[in-house]
Amino acid sequence: MKSEIENAKEHFGQIITEQLERVERMKRAEEWIDYTRLAPIVMGIIGGDGIGPNITKESKRILEFLLSEELANKKVELRVIEGLTIENRARAMKAIPDQILEQIKRCHVLLKGPTYTPKKGDGWPNIESANVSMRRELDLFANVRPVKVPKEGIDWIFFRENTEGAYILGRKGINVTEDLAIDFKVITSQGSERIIRMAFDYARRHKINKVTVVTKANVVKTTDGKFLSIAEQVAKDYPEVEWDDWFIDIMTAKLVDPKRRTQFRVVVLPNLYGDIITDEAAEFQGGVGTAGSANIGRRYAMFEAIHGTAPRMVEEGRAAYADPSSIIRAVVMLLNHIGFIDKAKKLEMALDICSQYEKRLGITGRSDGATGAEFADYVMKTIQDPKLENKWQSYQ
Repeated sequence: MKSEIENAKEHFGQIITEQLERVERMKRAEEWIDYTRLAPIVMGIIGGDGIGPNITKESKRILEFLLSEELANKKVELRVIEGLTIENRARAMKAIPDQILEQIKRCHVLLKGPTYTPKKGDGWPNIESANVSMRRELDLFANVRPVKVPKEGIDWIFFRENTEGAYILGRKGINVTEDLAIDFKVITSQGSERIIRMAFDYARRHKINKVTVVTKANVVKTTDGKFLSIAEQVAKDYPEVEWDDWFIDIMTAKLVDPKRRTQFRVVVLPNLYGDIITDEAAEFQGGVGTAGSANIGRRYAMFEAIHGTAPRMVEEGRAAYADPSSIIRAVVMLLNHIGFIDKAKKLEMALDICSQYEKRLGITGRSDGATGAEFADYVMKTIQDPKLENKWQSYQ
């Protein structure tokens, strides 16, 4: 018993040392990147696993269509980064092989398809999630996920902390004995402050008078309690923005309450809660296959679909029928982030029309529906419609 306790104490001590070093790095944070000063803006395109290469290929075609002039005059450069597959990661025994990470760090923004994370019993080695590793390596501390369903009065944007919580230490738990397993959760003042401030900044800039902070601080008093107390401090700098706090369990219930859910606008929350609740929120828009996701840091930003790799679709030969809507939503966010606001708006309007309103092409994931390529063609044709904005407005 004594040796098990000593081993656990040593393990915990190593974790504390690592996290204190991370705090010091956050204190030395670099300035935000200015995309207007870059020539070219380098966009990395990562296919990923499963259906990832299929849907990413369609989003790349749309980027090339929208940015044809910028690509021609070298204001923008697209780089395809091969090899971030489960096979290569397992071979290297790393979440992101070194040579691929080097290529990634030479880009300014990334568009990424889903990557597979091994689980017990699936035959793959127990390597870390590529997403978790990328967020840590590039310090992509903010996961931003919008969900809009105008006809139901839903207009949400979620700011999920991306580098802390239970996920960042998900592989560093310890089996103290055969009977006792312990995992760890970490929350820092610096990590909490920057994601909460980003949410309040967004609310102020967009004249949204509501920020909701979500925790379980009544039970998880130390870590969630810190997150909530930092929110109280940050809120003092934004007196014009009303804010409230909810516990995660009741928040998940109130998102399905037709009377209450329209009152939420900007939501900020720790990592694990954010992952769960944004998947729930995406269902109102049509499912996780329809929602995009941004992972933002001061130096890098990565945009992705929020769904998984759908290995069954690949095994059954249906990958060509995978819905690219989620990663196309991510393209909208990418274009907004780097300053192509008008192009992003056109793409968003076209995608709304194609996926929520007109629906001339239905994607079922099978041969009785449209292929991803056909849907991408539909979106690009809709963008070219001179009456695009009028048509979109008529549906609002």
